[in-house]
Amino acid sequence: MEKSNLGNQDTIRANRSAWLLSGLFGVLSASFIVWGYQLEKNDSINISDQNSLLVLVLMILVFTIDTKHIWDNYTQSFHGRKFMGTFRLEKIFGQKWEEPGKHDFLISWIILIALNLPVLLGVYPGFFVYDAQDELMEVITRSFSTHHPLVHVLLLGGTIALVHKFTGSWNLGIATYVFIQMLVITAVFAYVISFMRKRFIGKRGRILWILYYGVFPPIVMFTLCSCKDGLFSAFLILLTVLLIELTENPQSFISDKRKIGLFICVAALVPCFRHNGFYAYLVFIPFALFYFRKQLKTAIVPMLLIPVILYVIISAALSAALGCEGTHHQEKLTVPIMQMARVYTYDKESLSQDEPSTLCDYIPDTNLDLYTPRVADLVKVAFNNEKYEQDSKSFWKLWFSLLKKHPMTYLNGWMLTSYGYWYPAADINVYKGTTVFTFTYDHSSYFGYEVEQPGERHSLIPAIDRIYRYISIGTFHDDYPVAALLLSPGLMLLIYLFTFMYRISQKNYKRVVPFIPIALTFLTVLLGPTYLPRYVLYLWTGFPLLMSTGSVSDLIKNNRCVNI
Repeated sequence: MEKSNLGNQDTIRANRSAWLLSGLFGVLSASFIVWGYQLEKNDSINISDQNSLLVLVLMILVFTIDTKHIWDNYTQSFHGRKFMGTFRLEKIFGQKWEEPGKHDFLISWIILIALNLPVLLGVYPGFFVYDAQDELMEVITRSFSTHHPLVHVLLLGGTIALVHKFTGSWNLGIATYVFIQMLVITAVFAYVISFMRKRFIGKRGRILWILYYGVFPPIVMFTLCSCKDGLFSAFLILLTVLLIELTENPQSFISDKRKIGLFICVAALVPCFRHNGFYAYLVFIPFALFYFRKQLKTAIVPMLLIPVILYVIISAALSAALGCEGTHHQEKLTVPIMQMARVYTYDKESLSQDEPSTLCDYIPDTNLDLYTPRVADLVKVAFNNEKYEQDSKSFWKLWFSLLKKHPMTYLNGWMLTSYGYWYPAADINVYKGTTVFTFTYDHSSYFGYEVEQPGERHSLIPAIDRIYRYISIGTFHDDYPVAALLLSPGLMLLIYLFTFMYRISQKNYKRVVPFIPIALTFLTVLLGPTYLPRYVLYLWTGFPLLMSTGSVSDLIKNNRCVNI
């Protein structure tokens, strides 16, 4: 009787926890949709709009109840009861888990390369965009800064300059770098697929994810793009794979010196391609130490800490050797800069006599006049770093003063540069009207698409070039809004939230911890200058791991039937 009462209490607590988490998901998802819609249409959130509040409340209720119902059905299915319907998950992931072949990695890698090569030829010499020219010029002029990760600057600029020196062709240099990068990224994808093949998925699942990594436009775009986001996302996903292995069997992992060495190398490489990866990893360490608290006397502590030391040494050594310029504080101050710029633009009359001059000491009025709600580049580019280093106190005093006067303006100023990450239907056209090297953004700025100088596009398969131009800067998102949702960062975020909260409700923490670096990295981009898919590419590259770990994979691996 006592055991029965304890079991009932555990069930009640578990049910209460599930309701709380489904409620949290309902609140977040409904808020994302309602507030995102307002920001998209009106450039501001209106919390006093009664109709919007009513819609928000109704959506919260519907999402909460439906989410709890889906979770309950899923849990019941896991324990042997069936969903309604006839579609079987194993038809997607593989009817039966089987021991993979020893050449699976090589075969997957070759197929992924073969899928990417026609696109590379179609957009030859590749997508040389997103600060690509700046990074190349740093190498050519030997004038370096810490604005861009130095490892990436040296790899990109060094490869292109070297090939150009021997061939005289900038295009060949760009194509060489893009091809090498493509080999690295597809090798990581092949490793991920092989890892899933060994643990979670069958042959059909392998085919599905090979096609996903080799054909899905956002992934292919950045696999063949010179920007640092492709390599950064690849190494972040590789780190996630290693964390999955670590959480599955900590003792086995930390007894394998090769695994420890690989983890240290990958964890040190992640921030070498994006500075925010370093901050995300720093915050992740306390989570990891708490989760692995029973193994603190093992090699796990130095394994987690050594990458931080290595990255600091690498960064300091490269900065000293290359004589880098000073720090660009505006990269960390994007949100407060945009918040004060919005007040200056829309509520200038509310400023005191001294506040405009104080603000202009840090940001020239010529740049404040260029304020656009969805992208910070034109405002922050002229930020006075020297003044900030001499007197940061006045900057923050002004920021707090304006916050007290205009809290909603501050909220809107921040949300407008980030809502595209969490509103599924967001129109990603932040650069509309901006003229670049070969075109002016008009219908969409989903992806940069072009080839910056000194490169020049010479498509060898024009049909492919037209397809990617259409998706990147054309009218695809207007012509096919439902299909465009599949390319939406906001939809991916909702999928991750839905999955994480279900696993937490089931106390399945070992399927959550490996994804914490991805989650923390995502939080850093909410403080960034705008919303673009390039900054959250890891949501797509990590999607197969998210879907192929957890209860579904356990069921399929054990060859159990799941109906939904």
